[in-house]
Parts: sequence; C-alpha cells; structure tokens
Amino acid sequence: MLPDKVKYAELVKKASPPSRKIKDFFMAYLVGGLICVLGQLLFEMYMMLGSGEKNGRTLVSCTLIFLAALLTGLKLFERIAKHAGAGTLVPITGFSNAIASPAIEFRSEGYILGVGANMFKIAGPVIVYGTVASVVYGVIYWITTLF
Repeated sequence: MLPDKVKYAELVKKASPPSRKIKDFFMAYLVGGLICVLGQLLFEMYMMLGSGEKNGRTLVSCTLIFLAALLTGLKLFERIAKHAGAGTLVPITGFSNAIASPAIEFRSEGYILGVGANMFKIAGPVIVYGTVASVVYGVIYWITTLF
C-alpha cells in the first residue's frame, strides 16, 4: 500500500538534508572569482613577458584549460567542485573538466573506442551547438551586410 502524497512529502522533508543555498552561492562566487583572478594574473604575467594582448588572452585560455585538465587527472578538480559547485563549472575550466573526465574514465577501453569515442559525450553537444550557431549567425550577418 502506497502512502498518500502528504505523508510521502513529510517523509521526503525529514530525509532531505537542510538547504545550504547561501553557503553554496558564496562558495560558487568565491571559487569562480578566484579562477577569474587567476586568469587576470596570468594575463598580466603574459603581457609583462611581451606576448601582446591577443596572444596573452589565448595563452590564458590555454593555461586555464591545461590546469583544469591536470587537476582532473590528479582527481583534485572533483574535490574542489564538490565545495564550489557552479563556481568551477561555469568558466572555461568546467569545459576542460567535461572533456578530460570521460577521457580518463574510459581510457581502459583503448584510445580509439575508449578515450576518442567518449571524450566528447558531455562537451560534444556544446561544441556542435556553438559551431552551428556561429555559422547561422555568420550567414545572417553576411546577408544583412549585402543590403
């Protein structure tokens, strides 16, 4: 016999942990902000080394992607994300983690059928959507500039 909806809702409320939204918001903001500060520090460092603004921005992205993939491989990214939530997932580091995690998980199946086939399971739709959207936007922009 199934309990009615009211009794079930009471059971769920008792069994559910208390909401920590304020703490979660703060940690996401703090960690996401620290990632951005790291990016700015890297940019300033690359500028001091004479990379130029355009190359500096590219180097910052590459460095953050590399660091996130490295932390994922060392199983540290997951520990940080556990406390930081969306603070680690929203910036470019989350995208790097989304590609590196399945690659590491499926490496035992081989490089082609394991890593290659599963690496873009999560990030693949984002790449496809971004590419298609940019092509559509480019065509629309091109057509509007003809007139």
